[in-house]
Amino acid sequence: MQKRVIELYEKVKDSVVSITAVKILDFLFIREPVSGLGSGFIVDERGIVVTNAHVVEGYEHITVTLSSGENVEATIIDIDPHYDIAFLKIPRDNLKPLPLGDSDKLKVGQFVIAIGNPFGQVLGGPSLTFGVVSGLGRNLRTEGKIYENLIQTDAPVNPGNSGGPLIDLEGKAIGITTAMIPFAQGIGFAVPINEVKYSLSQIEKYGRILRPWIGIYGLDVNPVIAYQLGLPKPAGVLIIRVVPGSPAARAGIRPGHVVIGTDGKEIQGIGDLVARLREKGIGQEITLNLYVQGGIRNVRVRIEEAP
Repeated sequence: MQKRVIELYEKVKDSVVSITAVKILDFLFIREPVSGLGSGFIVDERGIVVTNAHVVEGYEHITVTLSSGENVEATIIDIDPHYDIAFLKIPRDNLKPLPLGDSDKLKVGQFVIAIGNPFGQVLGGPSLTFGVVSGLGRNLRTEGKIYENLIQTDAPVNPGNSGGPLIDLEGKAIGITTAMIPFAQGIGFAVPINEVKYSLSQIEKYGRILRPWIGIYGLDVNPVIAYQLGLPKPAGVLIIRVVPGSPAARAGIRPGHVVIGTDGKEIQGIGDLVARLREKGIGQEITLNLYVQGGIRNVRVRIEEAP
C-alpha cells in the first residue's frame, strides 16, 4: 500500500497547482490588498484548471503556480457557486491533465488521497493526506449556503487545500476538496467529480455553465426518514428548503414534501432527480410526484436556468 501511494503521488503531482487570488479593499482613505490561497488541478491540456468557486470568486487578480514553479496569470472562464466549482484559463498548452474518475461508483470505506497546497509553494510542492470515504450524499450548510451531495472523507483537509483533487487508488480524481468543519477532527468534504465533468461539458458546448434549476434543496430519504414520515421504502428526496420565487415555490411545493418520482418514474435520491432535470432540459416542464401527508400529489414545474 505504501509503495502504491508513493507511486500515485509521483504520477499526479504535476497536475496539481497552487492558486493565489488578490483583491483590493478600500478602508476609508487606504487601499489595502487582501490575498487568499487555494489549490486546483489541470483538467485540459489546453490550460483549463478547476478549483473551488470560493477560492477565486470576488478576486481581481488570480495567479496559478504550476508544479515547475512558474507563475501564470489566470482568467475565470465561469463559476458555479451552487456546487462551489470554478474553471480558470491559463495561456499554456501541452499541460498534464489529471484523469477524471466516476464519483457515482464510490463506496463508503474506499481509500482516497487528498492533494493540495495548504501553504502555496512555500513548502516546495503539493502535500498529501490519506484517508477513506466516510460518507456519501452529505449536505453542508455554511455561510448561508447549502451544498448538496458532497463526499465526506477523513483525509485531513486544510483551508489552503480547497480546490485540490481527491484521488482514488487508480490515480483518478473523484472529487474536489471543498470544505472542512472548524474544530471537528476527521471531517472533510469534496464535490463529486461528476459535477465537474458535467460543468466542463457545458463549457465545451456553450462556453459557460448552464444548470437546470427548480429551486429546492433536499436530503436523500434514508430508512430513518422513511420511518418517521411513513414512507413505504427509503427512496426519494425530502425537501428541506424552497427558494422564494423559484419554479418550485410558484408551483406550491413546500419544505416537508417528498419527491418520490418524476413523470411517474421513481427516484432513489438527489442524484436521480438532478439527472432527470438535466435530461429534460431548461425551458421544459417536469411532473414531480410528491408524497404529502400520506398522499400522492403530482405537480408540474417549469425548469429554469440556475441563477
